[in-house]
Amino acid sequence: MARQLDLEEQEQLDQLRHFWKQYGNAITWFLIAVLGGFAAWNGWQYWQRSQAAQASVLYDEIDRAAGAGDPVRAEQAFNDIRDKFGRTTYAHQGGLMAARVLAQKGKADAARAALQWVTEASGDAGLKAVARLRLAGLQVEAKAFDDALKTLTGSFPAQFEGLAADRRGDVYNLQGKATEAQAEYAKAWKALDAEAEYRALVEAKLTALGFDMQTIKPAAQPAVKS
Repeated sequence: MARQLDLEEQEQLDQLRHFWKQYGNAITWFLIAVLGGFAAWNGWQYWQRSQAAQASVLYDEIDRAAGAGDPVRAEQAFNDIRDKFGRTTYAHQGGLMAARVLAQKGKADAARAALQWVTEASGDAGLKAVARLRLAGLQVEAKAFDDALKTLTGSFPAQFEGLAADRRGDVYNLQGKATEAQAEYAKAWKALDAEAEYRALVEAKLTALGFDMQTIKPAAQPAVKS
């Protein structure tokens, strides 16, 4: 009996040696790749956390500068966060904040540059949309109407479509293109939530241009007789 067990064990060992000889290297490299990938993932996660932590410090500096109405500090902090941590959400949000205080303090060129960077650097559709809308607003103030329309060209997330159409309507209206302005305002009115207060302002713009609101308002439902 013992002899039989020894033979079975020897056969199993021979099979294992044969298997390892044939597949051992592949298994070893696979394990190295898996473990290496795991280590790289942990390293990436650590790097991401480190970047975010450092970026948050500069973001707080932009916030403090904006609160103090200090465009110089805000611009410097934004330049630092953009150059060092430009891939972080803190940098993109910081760009929006810096642009606001820069525009308020008369540094329109710097504000437009910050917003333009956010539109190009951010991977967040919402942040990009906000930056595009604000950038277009500054371009309108500078009477760069063609630039504003270019900024507003293309798709927006659903929640921003109404605001984008309204802003395009403003640009066309300022250019004296009433027909195009009406078309965009009508798109905006349809896209905005029925309960949104801003919708009433868009309706006022349409009315001022002589637009017949009955053409886009849903027909009244007939009363049901009891």
